[in-house]
Amino acid sequence: MRLSFLEPLYAEPGPYVSVYLDTSRNIEHPERAIALRWRRLRESLSRQGADRGLLNVLEEVVGSDTEVPGLHGQTLFAAHGTLVLNGELPRPPEHDSARYSTLPDAMPLVAQHVPEIPYMAVVVHYGGLPTAETHGWVTLEAETGTWPVSTVTPGERLHHRVAVAIWHRTALRLGHRLDERARRAHADAVVVGGDEWACNVLIRRLPHALRDKVVRVGGRTPTDTGRALLEPQLDGVFRGHMAAHDRELVDIFIGRRALDGPMTEGLAPTVAALQRGQVAALLLNRPPASSLRLWAGSQPTQLALSEAELTSFGVRAPREERVDEALVRALVGTGAELVVVPESELRLYEGVGALLRYTDPGTPS
Repeated sequence: MRLSFLEPLYAEPGPYVSVYLDTSRNIEHPERAIALRWRRLRESLSRQGADRGLLNVLEEVVGSDTEVPGLHGQTLFAAHGTLVLNGELPRPPEHDSARYSTLPDAMPLVAQHVPEIPYMAVVVHYGGLPTAETHGWVTLEAETGTWPVSTVTPGERLHHRVAVAIWHRTALRLGHRLDERARRAHADAVVVGGDEWACNVLIRRLPHALRDKVVRVGGRTPTDTGRALLEPQLDGVFRGHMAAHDRELVDIFIGRRALDGPMTEGLAPTVAALQRGQVAALLLNRPPASSLRLWAGSQPTQLALSEAELTSFGVRAPREERVDEALVRALVGTGAELVVVPESELRLYEGVGALLRYTDPGTPS
C-alpha cells in the first residue's frame, strides 16, 4: 500500500499529539459518551506535557464526524497548535489512546487501511417479474472505493433508473460506463448484489475484462445506510485477502529471494537500506510491537539500531523511538510502500524484509 495519505502528517516537525477515539453512534447519547472518552484522553495528554492551546485545537474537532453512522472511530494528529490530520477509522480502536511524542503514532492508522483493496460495488434493484415486460423500473447504484477505509468514507455514487422494457439495451451502455469507472479506480473486484434477473442481464453485458472480476453476493442490499454500498458483503469478500498490487510485490520478493536479487530480510539490513533510501517496498508480517526501539534523528532516513551508529553518521542528539513510528516516518519520507503479508503467505526473518530500488557495493547483505 502507498502511504502518500500520511504526507501531511510529517509536514510539521514534532512533538505530536496522536489520538485514537471511538466515535461510534450506535448507542444512546453518543455525544455524551464521546465527550467522556475525550475528557479522559485530554487529562492524559496534559499529564504527558501537551499544552492547553494544542488540546483546545483537538477539542474543536473531536466527534466532528457526526455524518458517519454506526461503528467507527476517529484519529487526530496535531503539532505546534495546528491540526495536521483528521481521519476516520472503519473500526473503533480497541482502546482509546492519546500520545504526546516526538514522532506521530501512525501505525494504528496504517493498520486500519490494510489490506487497501480497490473495488467497485454495484447494486441492481428490480421488484417485478424476471422478464423484460413493459412496466416497472430497474435501479442501479455503483461506487468505487478502497476496502476497508471506504466503509466510512464512501466515494461518489452513480445512480441510474431505467425502464425495464429497455434494460437489456441500456445495460450494455451502462456496462461500458462501469468499466471506465473500474479502470480509473484500478479495481481488483466488482462486487454485485441485488435482483438476480436484473443482475444477470447487466453482468452478461459487461466488457469481458470487467466480467472476469465480478463477485456475486447475496443478502440485503440497502443503499441508504450512509455507509459503503454493500458494506456487510464487502467484509466477507475481502477479509483475509491481499490487494492484487501487494500480491504482485510479494511475488517479486519471493523471486528475488530465490535468485539473490535486490532485497533484504531481517531488521538490521532493512534499516540499513532505509538509511540509504534504497527501499521501494517494506514487507512486514505484522506491525512491530510498541516495545521495540530504534534510534532516530530529525530526518526520515536517520534511523539505526544503536545510538553510536547514528552518532557516527554525524547525527546530533539522537533519540530512542518506537520501531513502528520510526519505520512509518522513513517510508513516507522516502516514498516507499508498505506491504503487510501474513506469515502463512510468506514468513520473513524477524518479520521484516524489503524490495530495493537498487543495489551497489555498499548495500548490506
